[in-house]
Amino acid sequence: MEKISTPHFRYFAYCRKSTDEKEKQILSIDQQIDELKEFAVRENLEIVEFFTEAKTAKEPGRKIFDNLLKLVENGFADGIITWHPDRLARNSIDGGKIIYLLDTGELKDLKFPTFWFQNTPQGKFMLNIAFGQSKYYVDNLSENVKRGLHFKAKRGEWPGFAPFGYKNDRNTRTLVLEPNETKLVKIIFRDFASGKFNTMKEIRDHLFRCGVKLKDGRPLHYNQIRKMLTRNFYYGVFTYAGILYEAKHPPLITKDLFDKVQLRLNSLYNTQPKKHEFDFTGLLKCKECGCAITAETHRKYYKKTNRVANYIYYRCTKKVKDCSQSYINEEQCDLQLREIVWKSGLSSSWHTGFCDLLKKDEVEAKGNITHELASLTISLEAVEKKLSRLLELYLDESINPDDYQLKKVQLLEKKLNLKSNIEKVKREGGAWLEPLKHFIEEAANAARIARGKKNGKELKFFAQKVGSNYLLEDKRISFCPIMPYVSLAARPLATCDTASSSLLCT
Repeated sequence: MEKISTPHFRYFAYCRKSTDEKEKQILSIDQQIDELKEFAVRENLEIVEFFTEAKTAKEPGRKIFDNLLKLVENGFADGIITWHPDRLARNSIDGGKIIYLLDTGELKDLKFPTFWFQNTPQGKFMLNIAFGQSKYYVDNLSENVKRGLHFKAKRGEWPGFAPFGYKNDRNTRTLVLEPNETKLVKIIFRDFASGKFNTMKEIRDHLFRCGVKLKDGRPLHYNQIRKMLTRNFYYGVFTYAGILYEAKHPPLITKDLFDKVQLRLNSLYNTQPKKHEFDFTGLLKCKECGCAITAETHRKYYKKTNRVANYIYYRCTKKVKDCSQSYINEEQCDLQLREIVWKSGLSSSWHTGFCDLLKKDEVEAKGNITHELASLTISLEAVEKKLSRLLELYLDESINPDDYQLKKVQLLEKKLNLKSNIEKVKREGGAWLEPLKHFIEEAANAARIARGKKNGKELKFFAQKVGSNYLLEDKRISFCPIMPYVSLAARPLATCDTASSSLLCT
């Protein structure tokens, strides 16, 4: 394969269908190949090679897709042809790669039979929206699964794997007792409450002698045993997503016995005091060594004023290796995150302008849908009239049976296609408006959060929405904007200085 030397664009064709996709409307790989070949002939496009892959795009790491992008970077093709943007990416990282290659000019064009695209700022913005909509579909599917699990919990059914003492019945989709394990659970609770067992080690050894062990043959961990002793599941309730439900599964112990076990646990093991929760822990990693960033409070006594002040500092845990990174105080960290969220948000004036444009788009979209439906309906009525006239000719014996059957099949196919197109317009005509509206509101909210005061947890929440891969190096925070916020951020890989931003002071 030789590198491109002529100005004529050459394209790689990419076809993908995930093995776990249940949507019937997604074309198979063979169908996608046929559609792209017809599209290339119709648009006079040159396809250099076809790439096919049967893997989900929910997460990055598709080998064939990554290899295709490397070939594009090396100049073996100018553009990519695929059925729809969601065939390329349903996650922010792969979508970001595509946008970045378009920005750098290594990827010059994209072609879709089902989506308009031009390599312009407006075209890339709409592509961002399409990628965001694809990710929104994946996230929404996850929410539907969670909703189903919550509904199951409301019915009193445990929505997960059976705990020790029970097993999942595949036929009834409920929990049933596992006789040998049930007996052990009752013994453990009874003997620990009575004082026969005094330590987790004694319980672990007893279970090990009874054949309860890990997959690698070792005894259970102490924390697994303690979790078992503190699980309210065994007296006929369960906690799911922080909500307590009355269970339908048969209990193994009484509530009174469970309470006795909790009292004895508290008397034997001193409960650890609740640790201070810092606003930005869990968000940052050290760019030098990759370790997590932790926080700690330092107290300083001022002799002149006779007061003690607390200061919070964030630093690398240095668990993997020593690195040269020093502390950053909470004020610096807070200011940088506010600037990041601000740069990825919409000011009030921009929000108003975007809302006005969205309203116009909604009106225009409704008008286009109405016009298209009217046109398709007229065409459908015309086909139905032709079928009626054709039947009359056949009944009058003005047309022979073979010609009648041939013409009938042609008209029926046309009728079915028109009906399918009408349903598609009704279903998908304005589908792109809702994700765009959601994005505008979220971006406006991000700007309001950035201007807030003492709202560190909320600031962290929005920082995770607008970006990922937050890294700390030399007291500076870098991050990767998440689509479609990448369209609002300053650069594809944004870095925020420690200097205060005048925007945040307005």
